[in-house]
Amino acid sequence: MPDTLHAPPPSALLRRKPIIADEGSGEATLRRSLGPWQLVALGIGATIGAGLFSLTGIAASENAGPAVVLSFIIAAIACGFAGMCYSELAGMIPMAGSAYTYSYMTMGELAAWIIGWDLVLEYAVGAATVGVSWSSYVVSLLDQIGLHLPPRLLASPFQTVTLADGHQVAGLANLPAVVVVCAVSFLLIRGISESARVNAVIVVIKLAIIAAFIAFGLPFINSANYTPFVPANDGTFGHYGASGILRAAGTIFFAYVGFDAVSTAAQETRNPSRDMPIGILGSLAICTLAYVCFSLVMTGLVNYRAMLGDAAPVATAINVTPFSWLKTAIKLGIICGYTSVMLVLLLGQSRVFYAMSRDGLLPPVFSRVHPRLRTPWLTNLFFMALTSVLCAFLPISELGHMTSIGTLLAFVMVCGGTMILRRTAPEMERRFRVPGGPIIPILGIVSCGVMMVSLDGLTWLRLIVWLAIGLAIYAGYGRRHSVLRHARR
Repeated sequence: MPDTLHAPPPSALLRRKPIIADEGSGEATLRRSLGPWQLVALGIGATIGAGLFSLTGIAASENAGPAVVLSFIIAAIACGFAGMCYSELAGMIPMAGSAYTYSYMTMGELAAWIIGWDLVLEYAVGAATVGVSWSSYVVSLLDQIGLHLPPRLLASPFQTVTLADGHQVAGLANLPAVVVVCAVSFLLIRGISESARVNAVIVVIKLAIIAAFIAFGLPFINSANYTPFVPANDGTFGHYGASGILRAAGTIFFAYVGFDAVSTAAQETRNPSRDMPIGILGSLAICTLAYVCFSLVMTGLVNYRAMLGDAAPVATAINVTPFSWLKTAIKLGIICGYTSVMLVLLLGQSRVFYAMSRDGLLPPVFSRVHPRLRTPWLTNLFFMALTSVLCAFLPISELGHMTSIGTLLAFVMVCGGTMILRRTAPEMERRFRVPGGPIIPILGIVSCGVMMVSLDGLTWLRLIVWLAIGLAIYAGYGRRHSVLRHARR
């Protein structure tokens, strides 16, 4: 078996320079400036977004109907198992890279490469998903005030748009989505502290908007929209019924990506062993409550069938109410909320590639830190370009399914890594320890695995092709340039 399949000694990895440099070494490194409540805000900022404001409509209309509420609960339970495992590992391993770094320590370099490559689906494709939905809400708001953008510049080539003369043509590119991805990327290049402050303000606005939607929408719920609460399965797996609830849970699992993104900022946290569990579990608890209440109100305002193919279902739902000011306020709040989601997802993606590059698995350009701004600015520019292409030319439904399976795979590997590290490094300090021995990590693996199985075959095919491309890159570059491999010679 090649030695790259073996994990390095955990205590040695914590000291190894390619992962984390000494702040006093004179080398430009990431700045430690985040506290526990900033981490909670980062988690909420990344979590409450497309999964709630857009994918809820897709999952309800295509899979679960009003029972999408149950799908959120199922996904939350699985996330709770994975979140506790993340909390244990994040406190032990205060480094950038999230699931990639945890897999590196527990399962070795090859497994770490697979999960790091997989995280591109979770973060970069996730940010593109949010960018597409952000564009839909911006267009809805602009239409409301009488500004109409060229329709062909608001849709991908795989979508059909109707021109002013009634003709239907294919879209060219989703230009507003590209604009917001570029703006967020430049903010991240500016600095982590500045990004965290902007995110905190946006999170307050976003939570206020959710509370307003629930409070003002409740009186206008039509109980007939809840009947049937679980639509009968039409004979196809995943299309309503129990299997539909399960597939919807897998689809909206992307909605819970936020606490994973929190763990990517461990190297920029002042006291990661204490603050990481607070940020991960705190943001997960707040967001789960918001999801359940919000989706219950939304499916009560609008019949799930009316949300089919709707990338802005909240805008559709709020149109049922007579509050014109609320329509504008909620759309503005959602736009702000999406912005914070993209900010944290692109932050997480750049930190994963930063860690992989420091290990020699990617070219050194991805770990180059700006000497003054102390951010991996070239990595930010790379993913600005990649994410812009994705959100410009792919529809939201395809992006959403690709993101969910990437997230689920990451969670499975983190849960497995928790059990492995308990055997290989029992002496390491654990400020937070998952209770119940191996029970919760095993439940996390099983629950996430079941949701992965529930996703459609085309989504699995995309994952397999994506991982095959990643393994080819690893064989051609990463394995030959690996810091760990060179250290063992």
